Parts: sequence; C-alpha cells; structure tokens
Amino acid sequence: MMGVSAGDDDVVQIQQPTKPSDPFIITVNCPDKTGLACDICRIILDFGLSITKGDVSTDGVWCYIVLWVIPHSVLLPLTCSYLKDRLQGICPPCLASFYPIQQPSTSSPLYLLKFCCLDRKGLLHDVTKVLSELELAIQKVKVTTTPDARVLDLFFITDNKELLHTKNRQDETCERLNDVLRDSCISCELQLAGPEYECNQGISSLSPALAEELFRCELSDNEVRSQALSPDMTKLKKTNVTLDNSLSPAHTLIQIRCADHKGLLYDIMRTLKDMNMKISYGRFSPNTTGYRDLDIFIQQKDGKKILDPEKQNALCSRLKLEMLHPLRVIIANRGPDTELLVANPVELSGKGRPRVFYDVTFALKTLGICVFSAEVGRHSTSEREWEVYRFLLDENCEFQLTGGTARNKIVNKVRRTLMGW
Repeated sequence: MMGVSAGDDDVVQIQQPTKPSDPFIITVNCPDKTGLACDICRIILDFGLSITKGDVSTDGVWCYIVLWVIPHSVLLPLTCSYLKDRLQGICPPCLASFYPIQQPSTSSPLYLLKFCCLDRKGLLHDVTKVLSELELAIQKVKVTTTPDARVLDLFFITDNKELLHTKNRQDETCERLNDVLRDSCISCELQLAGPEYECNQGISSLSPALAEELFRCELSDNEVRSQALSPDMTKLKKTNVTLDNSLSPAHTLIQIRCADHKGLLYDIMRTLKDMNMKISYGRFSPNTTGYRDLDIFIQQKDGKKILDPEKQNALCSRLKLEMLHPLRVIIANRGPDTELLVANPVELSGKGRPRVFYDVTFALKTLGICVFSAEVGRHSTSEREWEVYRFLLDENCEFQLTGGTARNKIVNKVRRTLMGW
C-alpha cells in the first residue's frame, strides 16, 4: 500500500550499480501531482541519462516511480547527489514535520554571460559543455562573428543550483570558461540580465514557407527523400498506438510500440501531461531490437475513461506524431548563406526540451563545421509554442556545405545525435 514512509531519504533514492555496466535505479516515493512523471523524466534527460525501463503507479494521492537509468559517461558521486536533490525538489511536500523539503522558486534569476574571444572550430560546443557541467541552464543565446574573426557570445542563463548570485559561483564559472578558451579569450563578464534580455527574447522572423516546412505535422518532402533509405526512418514509421477500454472498469489502456530514441519516455509523458491525462499505472519495457513497448493506464482529468472516439483519435494521432517527429531538423538557404534550423515543442508549462543546444553543437563540431552565428528563441503557431534554434553555418570550414548530399549528411548527423542513435 502506498503512503508516507519514515524519513526524508525515502522520497528519492538512487541505488548504485554493482557493476559498471549495470543501470542505476532511481526510486521516487511521494505525494502525487499532475505531470510529476514528465517532470522527473525531463530532469533525467537534462542530466544526460537514458531510461532503460521503468514502472509508474499511483492511487491518485501517492505515487511510486522506479526508473532504471544508464549514464552516457561516468556518473560522479557529486553529480548523483545533485540529481537526487533536483528530483526531490520537484516532489510535492510531504508532512512538514517529517519532510522539510525546500521547494524551488517559481522563477530563478536570469543572468547574462557575455564573452568575446577568437573564433575556432568547436568553440560553441566547448562553452556549452562547460555550462552544462556547471548546471547552468541556457535560456537564450545570441552568437555573432565579427569580420576580424572574433566571436561575441551572449548566453542568458539560470543556475539550477541557485548560487549564481554569489561571488564564488561567478568566479568558478569564469575560471572554467577561461580554462577552455585559454589564450583565445579576450573578455568574460557575468551579470544579472537587464534590458538586453527583452531585446533578445524572440528570434529573427521566419518566412511563411520556412515556418510551414519546420512546423508542419508531417515530414517534408526534403526530409522524406533524405531519409528514404534510412533504417531509422523505417523503424519510426512502424510506430503503433492503440487504446483499449475492455481491460479496466475505470481506466483506458494505451499500448505503444515504437522505435527507441533519447528522451522517449519524456516525450510520451509531456504529451499526456499537456493533454490533461492522469496516469494511474505505466510500464516501460526494455529495448528489444531497437523498439520499446509501453502499457499505460490513464484517465481524463475528470477521472473517467476516454470513450469519445474523437478524443481517442486525437490522443493516438498526437502520440504517433511525437514518436515520429519529436524534433524538427531542416537546412535552408538564408540569402547566400546556409542555415540549420532545429525546433522542438514547448510544454504548456513553458519548459523547453533539455540538451538540444548541447547536442546540435556537438554534432556540428564532430562534422568539423564552424558556426558563424546562432540564436535561440520561441515561435508560436496556431497550435503550440516552439523553441527554435538557428545556426548560420560558416562556409569557410573543412566541411563542404554545397550540394544535396552534404546537406542531407548534416541533417542526418544532427538528428541522429538528438535522437541518441
């Protein structure tokens, strides 16, 4: 029976593996709230962890979640401890006398990190990697290259540790960046964001044709052609979503079989959260030849099963779309230049997808492509809000940007990195 446990440590537990190849086991045992599974999966994705399998159960008051996760690199004890703190911070408070859990502030202060340095290949990803390791979350970015090969970067960031107001934390940030930039660093400043943030909230306007291609529900013709022979695309198209109301008197069963990708469980949970579906029980099975099987018992917000055929079709269609097309990646001409665009849906809560900027800059660095300018912002369509990443690629790099084959290679590399393939 689910209920109050004795001791603060029981809210979130992280069990260390007995062998390096074994997964960590994360257990969350706390009061329930709408979207809690989504929030947990988002933090796990933000830490660069992959969920190999999982179980979720709730009685509507208390929930019990067990996730088996594997890190992409060594998970240090300090990182493990901070992961526990982050997870515990989003859990609803238990009885105050037993659980003095400090809830995170509704909005962390926004800081502007501004630095100027000499340009070099991989610079943008190296800076992004440092910020990620420091648990500094990138909210907005504006990167420009001057004619004399200098780079001016504006990173609007928040601190997951909420310590950036202290001199020690600010000094640590600048020192870590100087260690990476070395002699190429000309200046580095960190301060509370002011009017600059208001000027950089949006992105450069997208043409109607570009917006149509980026935000359409189906893959564009260019994407279909570039992936026509891709085994990954073949797997994605085999996504199957079915609803069953015969197995439970009070719940609708969703059964999903789809290709595995990084953040899969997060994509499913955020979709259910945004559609106001309550999860009562869910099982996330291990990867089998590149596919995942999920069984999730859900209810509508009013506590009833989904019996309306229109609502059933809407839910199945939305889930299939998120499995087939969780991130949008295209290349387009921007005047005489080449531009890479990446877009992902924003949760109704206003949160974007973690680690997108990190993965894209890593893919471009791997290909040997330099970024002339970059920006991150939000774009609203009639149906939802999107987070859009725009990268103007440097023509003077070792990778040839001209030609359909070269462009398809860039798109596929970026997409495969984002999907964890």
